[in-house]
Amino acid sequence: MAVYTDFSDEEFDAFIRGYDLGAVLSVKGIAEGVENSNYLLATEKGRFILTLYEKRVDPADLPFFLGLMEHLSGRGINCPLPVHDREGRALSRLANRPAAIVTFLDGVSVRRPRTEHCGAVGRALAQLHEAAEGFALTRRNALSVAGWRPLFELCAARADEVAIGLSAEIARELDYLEANWPADLPTGVIHADLFPDNVFFLSHRLSGLIDFYFACNDMLAYDLGICLNAWCFEPDGSLNLTKSRALLLGYNDSRPLSRDEISVLPLLARGSSLRFLLTRLYDWLTVPDGALVVPKDPVEYYRKLRFHRSVSDVSGYGFDL
Repeated sequence: MAVYTDFSDEEFDAFIRGYDLGAVLSVKGIAEGVENSNYLLATEKGRFILTLYEKRVDPADLPFFLGLMEHLSGRGINCPLPVHDREGRALSRLANRPAAIVTFLDGVSVRRPRTEHCGAVGRALAQLHEAAEGFALTRRNALSVAGWRPLFELCAARADEVAIGLSAEIARELDYLEANWPADLPTGVIHADLFPDNVFFLSHRLSGLIDFYFACNDMLAYDLGICLNAWCFEPDGSLNLTKSRALLLGYNDSRPLSRDEISVLPLLARGSSLRFLLTRLYDWLTVPDGALVVPKDPVEYYRKLRFHRSVSDVSGYGFDL
């Protein structure tokens, strides 16, 4: 979450009159994240999140994101629900941006995940994958392997400003992953961004999942590779085997992984580390002037990429058949 776009009092008043939410008590920007402009909105009827979708988000994808949240909520996943305006629409406009209001979820994201958090996230991810079955809309993953080289080309000339030799190393990694990326694994709707700041806990119990604006159709096990990167590394850059084992067992207990998924998991984790290295690299080099946003360090994922290259099979993550 972040704030790139501000709005006038007059614009906001005209916008909020379209909703049956009672009097507005407060509205303030949320600084975390890198994608859209987000505000915490408090009204007489409760707390909500107001999102203005920025230029990286294709407006044509918004029905997928908003519809997916409604579908998952109806299948028992605790996630934000879009608020419909007086005309029954989940999507509106504010400050010349597409905008939506969603319900606020109680809970706290964990800054230092423990083993039990990782196990709970594994189970929740598997439940999300199963709950998403039957969702009628589809969305291609624009940030899968076919999208990585075009993204790299946008920042290749300046990559060595972040780390000497980074540009050449990413180019070699792209060659390898493009030649070896799997194509025949089980697919479905994935979250694609289930980082700790997108998972809420209450009294050590997982209470909800948020931020579905990277959700798409892709290999289910790729989502698990993303979570390995997001949840199981320590601040010093080392993999915590106890956490990765808990994550994988939690997932496998709810949705058993196939042998093919298990065998290719190191490659998927490797690819997901490159995906976040590239998006962080691009954001690091291109943050708009005046944006209320803190870009995330791409070097963290450079180190993770190098770790995954050293893993020969899933035993390197504390998991086996």
